[in-house]
Amino acid sequence: MRTAYGVETVRAAERELMARLPEGALMQRAAAGLAAACADLLGRVYGSRVVLLVGSGDNGGDALYAGARLARRGAGVTAVLLSPERAHPGGLAALRKAGGRSVGADAGTELVERADLVVDGVVGIGGKGGLRPEAAALAHAAERARVPVVAVDLPSGVDADTGEVRGTAMRADLTVTFGTHKPGLLIDPAREHAGVVRLVDIGLTLPHDAVELEALQHADVARLLPVPAAESDKYRRGVVGIAAGSARYPGAAVLAVSGALRGGAGAVRYVGPAADAVIARFPETLVSDRGPAKAGRVQAWVVGPGAGDDAATVAEVLAADVPVLIDADGLRLADREAVRARTAPTLMTPHAGEAAALLGVTREEVEAARLTSVRELAARYEATVLLKGSTTLVAGAGGTGPVRVNPTGTSWLATAGSGDVLSGLAGSLLAAGLAPLDAGSAGAYLHGLSGRFAADGAPVGAHDVAEGIPEAWRDVVG
Repeated sequence: MRTAYGVETVRAAERELMARLPEGALMQRAAAGLAAACADLLGRVYGSRVVLLVGSGDNGGDALYAGARLARRGAGVTAVLLSPERAHPGGLAALRKAGGRSVGADAGTELVERADLVVDGVVGIGGKGGLRPEAAALAHAAERARVPVVAVDLPSGVDADTGEVRGTAMRADLTVTFGTHKPGLLIDPAREHAGVVRLVDIGLTLPHDAVELEALQHADVARLLPVPAAESDKYRRGVVGIAAGSARYPGAAVLAVSGALRGGAGAVRYVGPAADAVIARFPETLVSDRGPAKAGRVQAWVVGPGAGDDAATVAEVLAADVPVLIDADGLRLADREAVRARTAPTLMTPHAGEAAALLGVTREEVEAARLTSVRELAARYEATVLLKGSTTLVAGAGGTGPVRVNPTGTSWLATAGSGDVLSGLAGSLLAAGLAPLDAGSAGAYLHGLSGRFAADGAPVGAHDVAEGIPEAWRDVVG
């Protein structure tokens, strides 16, 4: 599992470590890792033209010391000093001693445009807001010239704690981050600016109870996925109920069932007006026309995909004393107080537009502040919330504790019906006994992986994603 820590936690760990090390040793560790990463990206260091964009903080010092190492290997290294009077004195002296040179910001644009590599050491992890005009001009120059950019710890201009980008920010091809990941490196829109992220261990000791963000990996998901025991039958494995679809949207029911059948539960019950379409596609489904309360025993419900305006069914499902996943139209129809009053777990799965409606803000505001939005929703509804999108986030009920970020997503999943498949898959995992945070996280992981496998660089439909779930499951547990 990859973890990410907030700025204050990282700074406290750095202070503690620096108190035990010789002066400057920690910066030298960071600079060594940064220089090695730059050398790998360059391929041939000798004779290459490296431009350091140097601000006034420790990131500038890291860049200067790394530049000195590259200069000693034969690179032509020039530091563009954005605040000459506040540049790290030790790093600047080391660069000059190694044969590098420094110039003011007014000479930076031409140097950037002719560089083989730009190192972004403008702003550190405590930076807030976008870049100032001089630095922004250099960032634009690097983009125009398509010069490879390596960011020191994180791209300058992004918010390390939230992933928000409020103004112009550097766009890196590679980010070399130290000690631990920062949340902004894993969450859009900042993640788009980070490029490939390379973690350099500098010896930090970080408290487990201060984790801000978690990203599951194959081994973590494999431990969560249900495996039938020798004595299992279809009922012991769990039964998931699907209350979805309408005369206008029968396909949503079919797709939700398709995800549920591949999600680990032993059986799927369907309730709704699309029973004929569901049975025609999946004859193993147990169907009922008597409503959720009389459909038979289930261990979890999924309600909402394609439900139209059927508020009565949504209310009936919310009254059930089993875990419930609410998606799509169900999010619009569910009464907030009814959700908060539930004693059994609830998992909500909005996309950005649905989250915006629930929060009373614009979609753009949600997409710009995804971490804040998912935590706020989880707090308002006292429910686990899976916020779908370019980076899918899962926050536990109440919005406290680490938020999970899904690393397997692909833009090819932005297709009609994809979310219906995910709701069925995650609902099935709920019925199989997973807690909402785990069901949402594992469901998103398998869904994203299946989307990658199904697409393989080409467009796919939601049914392709559903059919690829077994392959993704086998890849995780194999």
